[in-house]
Amino acid sequence: MSWLEALILGIVQGLTEFLPVSSSGHLEIGQALLGTSGEENLTFAIIVHTATVLSTLCVLWHEVTRLFAGTFSTWKWNAEKDYVAKILVSMIPVFIIGMFFKEEVEAFFGNGLLLVGICLLVTALLLALSEWLQKHRNAAGHEVTYRDAFIIGIAQACAVLPGLSRSGSTIATGLLCGVKKDSVAQFSFLMVLIPILGEAFLDLLDLLQGEITSDLALVPAVVGFVAAFVTGCFACRFMIEIVRRQRLIWFAIYCAIIGATTIIVTIC
Repeated sequence: MSWLEALILGIVQGLTEFLPVSSSGHLEIGQALLGTSGEENLTFAIIVHTATVLSTLCVLWHEVTRLFAGTFSTWKWNAEKDYVAKILVSMIPVFIIGMFFKEEVEAFFGNGLLLVGICLLVTALLLALSEWLQKHRNAAGHEVTYRDAFIIGIAQACAVLPGLSRSGSTIATGLLCGVKKDSVAQFSFLMVLIPILGEAFLDLLDLLQGEITSDLALVPAVVGFVAAFVTGCFACRFMIEIVRRQRLIWFAIYCAIIGATTIIVTIC
């Protein structure tokens, strides 16, 4: 992988991690178009995913520190502990998938783009449905409940499939559950911090122990990391504002076009 390919893929990862268009799907499409392959792809994916998690921490730093301080500053149950508890509840489905079905999930990656195209169409459907329901719902919405957190967690677990957008699935599911627009995007981005950081840490240990081998050079790794981090910061702020303004339909149209094109090209 050259530094230019790493730059392109890092930008793709940073933008699509937060925009509801599937970062994993676009990363697979980008790697297929650029012709990059091998173990370096897995290492690169670990690096850029870590970069986007750090960009989330950067953008939502005030909220993260408030939750951390409120959780550990007192023994009394408070709003911060309640919010963190909901995040933990949302992690249950993805924890089950990661513990018991990791090999089955990994088998979906790198085996062609047909599944990516199909999942992009599913993402488009979810986004369009949530947009339509929001416009026809009379109530303003409510804050995230424990029930909402678990259902949104199921959506996050399903989004391990390449092409099924994690942010799109969780935000759309939250909106379908009736959660406020201002609350659902923030919860969606905060709930993924612990799972992705944990996954990145375990993958890093495997890499250091030699269980994951790679010939990825230092320069492409650094370029990809910086590109994903910078574009991730921009995309995270942008996506929170997009949800507030109810403009998900344009991403639904985009996912539908890319998904249909991917399927047609793969079949033909």
